[in-house]
Amino acid sequence: MPANSPQVPQALVDAAWLQANLYAPNLILLDASVPPVVPGYIPINSAGKFVAIPGARRFDYDKRICKPNSALPHMLPGPDLFQDEVRKLGINSDSMIVVYDDVGIYASPRAWWMFRAMGHANVAVLDGGLPAWLKAGGAVVPELVPELTAAAARGAFVAQLDPNLFCDFEVVLSALNDASCRILDARSSGRFRGTAPEPRPSVRSGHMPNASNLPFPEVLDGGHMKPVTELRKILETVAARDQKVITSCGSGLTACILTLAANLAGYNNLSVYDGSWAEWGAPSKLPVVCD
Repeated sequence: MPANSPQVPQALVDAAWLQANLYAPNLILLDASVPPVVPGYIPINSAGKFVAIPGARRFDYDKRICKPNSALPHMLPGPDLFQDEVRKLGINSDSMIVVYDDVGIYASPRAWWMFRAMGHANVAVLDGGLPAWLKAGGAVVPELVPELTAAAARGAFVAQLDPNLFCDFEVVLSALNDASCRILDARSSGRFRGTAPEPRPSVRSGHMPNASNLPFPEVLDGGHMKPVTELRKILETVAARDQKVITSCGSGLTACILTLAANLAGYNNLSVYDGSWAEWGAPSKLPVVCD
């Protein structure tokens, strides 16, 4: 990476940092918003006119930058598809990427972790997302930057997949009784214990044996990530620093919020169960318990 290419200071940046670096020559700003499926989480753009942070481009991992023809939602695509799609967004291997969403911290951590899984460390989440940007008086525009389809505008991003950062059900199954691993489930307590219904039809209620429940709102404070000192205290109650932490949720989206929190708290051996409960809870022989 060129010596004069700015770097994100950590996995999370605030609105003040983004304002100071908005016109950095290698900055790529991505809007990764998706419709929330969690009660109480209302996208800021759903109640009024669409706005975006200047220069932002659409990063659609729900319908486009995902594994094609999968029965499971927004599964991680292969490196070739990922590379081609992000090149269309003008992204290079030396790009400094900041991802945000229109809720606060909701959809953006998954996009952050996807880039990490594809070998790109110079990427961060905007703390508080678009609401925090607006509260800080940041400028907005009425639309996102259109896709850069011209050959001269295409980026030269090179994807280098680290298969350990996302895992499948076989890895999770082998980790259930492994003392060196902890599985953290980001769903609500009711869904985890099987006392609240699952939003997806035919999906079983309950959780994986020996998994721990850490509902993702517990690491957040008003759409912002809690301070690192608090994150450490929260995470140390469910996982040791030397354990491998596998996060799961309903579909592999809010699991990435826990992964971001763990990264900020100093946990290094992290993986996201990509299929999450949409896969595990489907009718199968995979073990499910309720308590």
